[in-house]
Amino acid sequence: MNRIAPVLAPLVWGAVAGVSTPRGPLTPAAALTSIGLSLVVGGVAGYLARSRWAMIAAPAVFALVFEIVRTGAEGPSVDAPQGGLFGVLAFLAGRGVHGLLALLPMLVGAAWGTGLARSGQGTGLARSGSGAGRVRRLLGRTLIGVLAVIVAAPAIGVALPASTAPIAGERAVAELTTVPSGSHRLGLMIRGRDTAKPVLLFVPGAPGAAERGAVRRHLSALEDHAVVATLDRRGGGSSYPALEPTATLTPASETGDILAAADYLRTRFGKDRIYLLAHSGGTLPAVLAVQRRPELFHAYVGVGQAVNTGAADRVQYADTLAWARRHRDRDLVAALEAVGPPPYAGMYGYEPMLLAESKVYATGNGQGGLDESLAAPEYSLLDKVHLVTGFLDAYDRYYPRARDLDLRTRVPRLAVPVHFIDGADEVPERSRLLDDWYATLVAPHKEHTVLPGAGHRSLFEQPDGFTDILVGRVLATGARTRI
Repeated sequence: MNRIAPVLAPLVWGAVAGVSTPRGPLTPAAALTSIGLSLVVGGVAGYLARSRWAMIAAPAVFALVFEIVRTGAEGPSVDAPQGGLFGVLAFLAGRGVHGLLALLPMLVGAAWGTGLARSGQGTGLARSGSGAGRVRRLLGRTLIGVLAVIVAAPAIGVALPASTAPIAGERAVAELTTVPSGSHRLGLMIRGRDTAKPVLLFVPGAPGAAERGAVRRHLSALEDHAVVATLDRRGGGSSYPALEPTATLTPASETGDILAAADYLRTRFGKDRIYLLAHSGGTLPAVLAVQRRPELFHAYVGVGQAVNTGAADRVQYADTLAWARRHRDRDLVAALEAVGPPPYAGMYGYEPMLLAESKVYATGNGQGGLDESLAAPEYSLLDKVHLVTGFLDAYDRYYPRARDLDLRTRVPRLAVPVHFIDGADEVPERSRLLDDWYATLVAPHKEHTVLPGAGHRSLFEQPDGFTDILVGRVLATGARTRI
């Protein structure tokens, strides 16, 4: 029994954590709870074991039980570790961060518990008075102190909330909030100098996308002309806790999320209609939202508009393989040939194409990337971790369910004014697919504008030109155009 007792606490805690937080702590409260309970569990294990082996045994038992219990969770951050850049990111942002919030505190707790038991408190053992013993105790306490500081650092970090800079003015708004969508709550950043201005809802690009940093850095001028609401898509950034159950993460659920946010904003600001702006992959559910409930929207703006991502992927694969062979990039050729042409069951198959896109097509200037949101105060430390895990997990689960959607057949008409804005350096097949759909799309008004010197992220790469178009051609005219 004495051998079993020290492992019972980490065993039970591992099972509880595996059921309650299979992706690790998702909120600051859950993260602090994990740190605190892990310290206590480690302390109990160390005290009962009276051996520093508990510093290894307790975290190991917890990790083993946790991995077994959480087997129902899906996505790169919880699946078996993989190689490659995406695999490394998934491991570090998933298991690595959870290790900081659970395993490291447990190790420190076990060290404290062992030291307390061996110090003679409650054991009747005398403390060694030899010089070597004193040195060992000093080194041990120093190590535990260093580890305690390492534990305290992430605890303080996860406790600090996200924030956004205030905007002066009686009718200004600058806040980070959430919007209900079914059983989920989605993160929403709302900023504007005058709440009487039109309301613009922005839906970011990739599955699990969250782009507050890029919006704040490049599109802050829009705040003078509209109340700009930036949605974190389900599974991304501050919306990562809404990822489960992943089986329900579909184009239909994403469409519902956009409609829920639109209704919230209309009610909140007393508007009959709002404007809808979407980028890249976010344009697919955005178009479906406009198709389903056009009465909610003044106009729709699609940037880097997706039409049929599966068809675009097949051409991009062929382009990328041809480029790699032409430039004798043997590693890229090998990676592409290893996965074969798309579609793929998960996101790892898309990794070679995604990482090579900028050099294959020489598109864009790199602005508006993930790094800008990682540096933004609008995301907490835990949110920033979930920018990575959200992209990986949501992309892996959602994309196979959306890639066969073809707007050319699914959406022949829209009942609101439509504006498409692209960069001149957009991936060619994406532009061709948009041209096909645009030629047959029926709408009260439609425009297609191409920005020179920009690629797929044209709204961030040429923000001045984009803002001029949005203010001068969309906000100024959309409200006057009715169905």
